[in-house]
Amino acid sequence: MTYSIIARRPETGEIGIAVASRFFACGAIVPHVGRRSAVATQAFVNPLWGTEGLARLEDGAPAQAVLDDMVARDGGHAIRQCHMLDATGGFAAHTGGDCVDWCGHLIGAHHSVAGNMLAGPEVVQATFDAYAAAHDLPLPDRLLHAMRAGEVAGGDKRGRQAAGLKIHRGELYAILDLRADDHADPLAELERLLDVSRERYAHVAQAFATTGNFPGSTDRGPIDAAIEREDARRRAAGIATRSQATEAAPATPGEGR
Repeated sequence: MTYSIIARRPETGEIGIAVASRFFACGAIVPHVGRRSAVATQAFVNPLWGTEGLARLEDGAPAQAVLDDMVARDGGHAIRQCHMLDATGGFAAHTGGDCVDWCGHLIGAHHSVAGNMLAGPEVVQATFDAYAAAHDLPLPDRLLHAMRAGEVAGGDKRGRQAAGLKIHRGELYAILDLRADDHADPLAELERLLDVSRERYAHVAQAFATTGNFPGSTDRGPIDAAIEREDARRRAAGIATRSQATEAAPATPGEGR
């Protein structure tokens, strides 16, 4: 029902997962990302492969050992699909023999792709190759670029409904977590949300607390300056906001008295 990509950028330590499916809210159940590792659990999904698997990977267990144990303990392993990245950069993947065709996976040095119920093997191959070729893109854009290539190659053979994008930057919390749970073009919606995030959110996120700096930055000055620079850049380029946020309605006379 799904295809997904896990990737790690060794030069920055960023880890991300992108997923798309003709299944409601796949971004809520498939991707599990931590400080050092990641799991995508899909097909006839077992959420515990994600939650337990991620906890064990974060503790330092090798991906292949964790995956082998999951398969051994789960009587439904033949209808499961999962791929994962461990804290040392190692990948492992499982595609059960009874997953709905087409199904399969590919593993590279820094990314893996897996999918089931797809139009054909070209979906996984196109996603894998597009990510590998897009060296110059930031990780979120690179993941969405790869997913779009998979969609162009056929994607989920049933159609489109939902997508998710989750990025971690060495912390327990996600630095970016976007979802389109029920949308006619969910990847396009994620692209819109990513663009909107760069208007204000991305600059605020730079001030978030980290493990090594518990308060983070509490100075609004640099944040406001960065937002203004981004506003000026967009105005100069004629780029209109894609945000759907509304302004507060003006107060009516006597309101609040």
